[in-house]
Amino acid sequence: MTSTDFVVARNDLAQCKLIETTLPDAALLPADALLVKVERFAFTANNITYAVMGDELKYWQIFPAPQGFGNIPVWGFGEVIGSRHPDVAVGERLFGYFPMATHLVIEAADVSKRALRDGTAHRSQVAPVYNLYSRVTGDPAFAGHQGDLQALLRPLFMLSFLVDDFLAENDDFGARSVLLSSASSKTAFGLAHLLHSRGRNVIGLTSANNVGFVRSLPCYDAVVTYDRIHSLPPENPVAFVDMAGSSALRAGLHRHFGHQMACSVRVGLTHRATDADEGVLPGAKPRWFFAPDHIRKRAKDWGPGGIEQRFGVAWSGFTPMLESSLRVVESRGPEAVQRIYLDTLKGSIPPEQGHMLSLLG
Repeated sequence: MTSTDFVVARNDLAQCKLIETTLPDAALLPADALLVKVERFAFTANNITYAVMGDELKYWQIFPAPQGFGNIPVWGFGEVIGSRHPDVAVGERLFGYFPMATHLVIEAADVSKRALRDGTAHRSQVAPVYNLYSRVTGDPAFAGHQGDLQALLRPLFMLSFLVDDFLAENDDFGARSVLLSSASSKTAFGLAHLLHSRGRNVIGLTSANNVGFVRSLPCYDAVVTYDRIHSLPPENPVAFVDMAGSSALRAGLHRHFGHQMACSVRVGLTHRATDADEGVLPGAKPRWFFAPDHIRKRAKDWGPGGIEQRFGVAWSGFTPMLESSLRVVESRGPEAVQRIYLDTLKGSIPPEQGHMLSLLG
């Protein structure tokens, strides 16, 4: 039995290809192993960030690929089609981190009623959240359209939730307004929703092509195109959350606001235009926000179930906006996966679309 994998060249993300990998027969799986068919997965600009940061944040080691290539991790659903674990049945449905592939072998560990972990050795060095699979058979929250929204937005909204919590914990560093670059991105408008909900002034920075969509969202108080950032009043303190990863934009904002740049947090790389050496910028020093570190902190602060309970409340308040702002598009087959991947890489996917993909025909 074989799996079809979609892999990309690590030094040139525009180069991609399909490879076939051999899978063990279900009856010959090692003890406690599962053979999972990857049913469908979400693909967004955030997955491009995984690829750009593949070496630095160890994303490439989660799903090994041939030398010089990488398999980009995606969030999605899988069906157990072979099981050597006594507590996991064939036919079970799992939600979690999958390769862009048709199949995956998981070494099931820490199996509970709600979840299990992949104990494969090469995945041990990544954040635990990336090795966890929720058991979602029969759960309506993970079925049909609601399931698509979970795959497309739940992991991104968790990042939005954590960044908002980080800012709130620090009283927004005294900022009067929060600037979000790549304002049309799903992580950005999730964060904008949370900031707006707690009364913060939120300014979305975006390209001219996406102005209409960003203005249609109810969570931005103002929308400014990248070529108009110098029209923003520079006299009040601001916080900048950077989803775009453009060195030129970051430098322009820091120089415009000077010492009023109270906080500068790097979260994404949708523009993939970061210089290796940006030099010293006025105002707060830009820093990366690493979600697993904040998860560990809050797990300690809030105790068992604390993150899940607070996130659940936030998610229930966010989903009504998704219903009116996001259209789910499903595509199947290798050619469709390659097309959506390349369009996402080029930044040509309309922001109101959310893409669910499958390599299965």
